[in-house]
Amino acid sequence: MNPYPLRCLLALTLAAVAYGAPSAPINLWPATPPAEKGGLPPESETTKPTDNLIGGRTVSRIGNVSTPTLTLYPAPAPANTGTTVLVCPGGGYYILAMDLEGTEVCTWLNSIGVNAVLLKYRVPRRPGREDYAAPLEDAERAMGIIRHHAAEWRLNPGRVGVLGFSAGGNLCAVLSAASGRGYARVDASDDYSIHPDFQILVYPAYLAKEGGGIVPSTAVTASTPPTFMVMAEDDPVNADNVLYYSLALKAAKVPFELHIYTTGGHGYGLRPTRETITSWPSRATDWLKSRGLLVP
Repeated sequence: MNPYPLRCLLALTLAAVAYGAPSAPINLWPATPPAEKGGLPPESETTKPTDNLIGGRTVSRIGNVSTPTLTLYPAPAPANTGTTVLVCPGGGYYILAMDLEGTEVCTWLNSIGVNAVLLKYRVPRRPGREDYAAPLEDAERAMGIIRHHAAEWRLNPGRVGVLGFSAGGNLCAVLSAASGRGYARVDASDDYSIHPDFQILVYPAYLAKEGGGIVPSTAVTASTPPTFMVMAEDDPVNADNVLYYSLALKAAKVPFELHIYTTGGHGYGLRPTRETITSWPSRATDWLKSRGLLVP
């Protein structure tokens, strides 16, 4: 069972909102998450001393997540715009880059007046299920919790977007394509929409089909939210992901902005390096501003 039921955390979270400090992590599910069979080792840090540094620093790689959580990072008043972003770290659906593509991103969002909610979703991939299946349930649940508690957390429920990196970008696109929840109702949080109001995809993975077009799980329709994307042409994950997704957005008349840089590779998060692509947070800030999302 969840040792900190959501209703017992509201006072703590309200205090966090008032002072601009992160909340305590909140378990997404009151009991065992859907379709979980157990058997995984304990959640742990998987980074090794031999792993590459990003921007001169190590990366926290969390593995074996069986208890998914969300953590609210409220933007400090009076700069708080009410806009909120669910942050989905990447890691190939095997691990989560929790600082590079998580906590550091939440800090940046707070700096521009945006509330951040960090999603720690289930990894690694569950046998017998689509790679994104368990993470998608976690993202759907998180969107409902955010909107259900928007008043207590002082958020605008009509300005809730998603931001994801690599596999997390895929998760955002799959969530944006979902027609409804993929699990049975748990409580009142599941009475709210799971649909993001906007999405930011940073070097997203698994969007394009071999030979052209996008995969069915990320299908684009007129209801797909306005989208911002960034990727490097030399990204080994392949820039076709954003190119074909952009064509689908254009065909559906969904507003989008795409930035492709010549170099930059993959997995840089928002840590500044000599690569111009690491200035993408400034481009994303401009885009959010142009959408009217950075005003109270």
